[in-house]
Amino acid sequence: MGAPKTRGPGSGKGSQGQSISSPVGSLTPIAVQAFYADHFVLPLPEGHRFPMAKYARLRERLAAELPVVRLCEALPASHEELTLVHSPAYVDAVMRGTLSAAAQREIGFPWSPAMAERARRSVGATLQACRSVMHARAGLSANLAGGTHHAYADKGSGFCVFNDFAVAARLMQAEQASRGERLRVAIVDLDVHQGNGTARIFAEDDSVFTLSLHGAKNFPFRKEPSDLDVELADGCTDGDYLEALESALQTLEQRFEPDLVLYLAGADPHEGDRLGRLKLSFEGLAARDRRVMDWALHRRLPLVFAMGGGYGHDLEATVQVQVNTYRAALDSWARWHNAGA
Repeated sequence: MGAPKTRGPGSGKGSQGQSISSPVGSLTPIAVQAFYADHFVLPLPEGHRFPMAKYARLRERLAAELPVVRLCEALPASHEELTLVHSPAYVDAVMRGTLSAAAQREIGFPWSPAMAERARRSVGATLQACRSVMHARAGLSANLAGGTHHAYADKGSGFCVFNDFAVAARLMQAEQASRGERLRVAIVDLDVHQGNGTARIFAEDDSVFTLSLHGAKNFPFRKEPSDLDVELADGCTDGDYLEALESALQTLEQRFEPDLVLYLAGADPHEGDRLGRLKLSFEGLAARDRRVMDWALHRRLPLVFAMGGGYGHDLEATVQVQVNTYRAALDSWARWHNAGA
């Protein structure tokens, strides 16, 4: 654990294909705004384990099933924005295609112009989502991809080229500073893999609190200290997971007072995930999502979420987890909005 940073359920089914219900009828048209870049497709070798098709499939499902979610094409992050976090030499290597073979292997993607453009757009989606909620000073917004938490300042790793949450935190802080305001950011990382790149980037920054709930024995095998790390045993199920989450949120609140929450809603803790090693059900993951979103909305904190990892044996299982995250967001927003908040 890093050095302390001082303070400044809906119904559902636990089987694939049966969605978590959500009372969306009374929602405003922009309850959730979401940004996508799935039309920038990585040309991956045949048999590559990265599930590129899940992004377009998620957008198709949202458009068909949850049209109240406003879908918007993501713009690319600029060189200036990326270098708020990443070294100029690394950004230039990605953009110019001069990454070494070893650097490409660590990322897990071969370089191509599409890889570089998709990386910029994935960050840009999170930046736009942040601007949309910061403008309103409350609410929910999302990136249909993102959550690239393994990227360090000077290198990529684990299918992550640039670190979208890190860039977003620094950019939002810079924009608030230009108005004479200080912004404190909480990153709630619930991907099954520890957010090592994010933890390292903000290790000495007391304006950003990093919380990671992850599999103790999973990738990355050399972890970086977050401000709060909660390690989970293989086979962890819904009850133990939700209890650990509740304790972690309480600790976060005792130690830090955020103005913005960035939430990585990884699908890979699901019991059907090839790389996850945990045993959460569809319903358990939806309860996780609702808890985090309720926590932020109750405190009138703007929240941006990204989808992170998901490597189900069945692609549709991964997409179902992610669709349920959006249903949970709409559920939380509806209850908060209808309560007169």
